[in-house]
Amino acid sequence: MHICKKALTALAVVASGFAGAANAEYPEKPVEFIVPWPPGDLEDVLTRMIAEDFQVKYGVAAAVVNKPGGGGGPFPGAIEVAKAPADGYTVGSFLIAIPVVGPQIGIPELAPNPFEPLGNFLTYPFVIAAGGNAPYEDMAGLAAHAKETDVVLGHFGAPLVPTRVTLALAKEMGFTYASDAAFDALDCNTLASGDVDVINTTLQLILPCLDDVKVLASIGAERISLTPDTPTVAELAPDLNVVLWNGLFVHKDTPEDVRTKIIDVAKETVMSERAQKLAAETGALVYWQNADEVTAQIEADIKTLDHIGEMLSE
Repeated sequence: MHICKKALTALAVVASGFAGAANAEYPEKPVEFIVPWPPGDLEDVLTRMIAEDFQVKYGVAAAVVNKPGGGGGPFPGAIEVAKAPADGYTVGSFLIAIPVVGPQIGIPELAPNPFEPLGNFLTYPFVIAAGGNAPYEDMAGLAAHAKETDVVLGHFGAPLVPTRVTLALAKEMGFTYASDAAFDALDCNTLASGDVDVINTTLQLILPCLDDVKVLASIGAERISLTPDTPTVAELAPDLNVVLWNGLFVHKDTPEDVRTKIIDVAKETVMSERAQKLAAETGALVYWQNADEVTAQIEADIKTLDHIGEMLSE
């Protein structure tokens, strides 16, 4: 009987240990926020703010890990999030292309879409820009010039939304680029080197040389505060109206309480004074859009991108 009591006591201790492990409160170990692009752009900066605040609030290490994909795919950062356990310790900071384009371009890990949004927090000030010595001032001038002279376009990848919008706008305006090339970074040096004539990039990457380049159009529904005289693509071609956003995503099976903890920090971060100051300085829109609204946004964006795909295949 004495031995049985000891055995029962031991079993109870073991069971208690397992229960404690099973019920361990999130987070209890380091959390990674995966950004599938090189460091330095707005999604990277804001995600780092979120990670810093997450670490302060919950007392565990939280870091941004950059996993650039090289010209538009195959989105290794997104694949890593898709393959990670659905426990909230690997969080994706994704732009529109991941849930909208990723499932449609033959990446098994992304089809069907394995992610659900926590919320969007950024609308990029994305632009079509040329060097300061370009012999045109706007998209109409570029269209006329491209009909007489070869113009080379630099972009982040052929399947990506800004590239598709830029090519569709050219088609709608009656011209084509002589050639195009994908880059991991598109900044002042890209234009200064003469490797390309026109780039589509985020305004953040050309802010240091903004006075020395010509911004021909912005991609999105609203004009950018730092380039108020530059029309949007939607003004030039209303059927090409796509907003370029970035948000936080997790695997679909991630528990609700885990999602809530990540969301609570992210909302507070993006509405903070330092995040809103960054928005004012860069022309970005920084906000919090909840998961249901993001899901509806994705559905609308898929329809718009389907239309653009039909245009480009004609």
